[in-house]
Amino acid sequence: MSRAIDGTKRNNRRAKILKLAKGFTGRRGTNYKAAKDAVTKALVHAYVDRRDRKGDFRQLWIARINAAVRDEGLSYSRFINGLSKAGITLNRKALSNLAIEDPTAFKAVVEAAKKALNA
Repeated sequence: MSRAIDGTKRNNRRAKILKLAKGFTGRRGTNYKAAKDAVTKALVHAYVDRRDRKGDFRQLWIARINAAVRDEGLSYSRFINGLSKAGITLNRKALSNLAIEDPTAFKAVVEAAKKALNA
């Protein structure tokens, strides 16, 4: 029996990889063998970075909160401690947005945290 070397399954598999490699530089975007490795690596990085993004955003929110709280004369860790003592359960994303979009409301939250720390 003859060997099929130009079947649609093979072409479709290669076309799928080359479609994913669209925009890659040089051989990585046009040559199947190079594109296969490049696409595999790119997909691995995409998977890992989707998980890293959560930590990156948390880091950003903490930096923003810290900057806003230091204007009020508190450190970030003392502020978070004050919030937990006051029973205020706002997440870091909400606190960051509050500090940017509504400084007066954020100032009220900071005052509540200060009051809980002093008590």
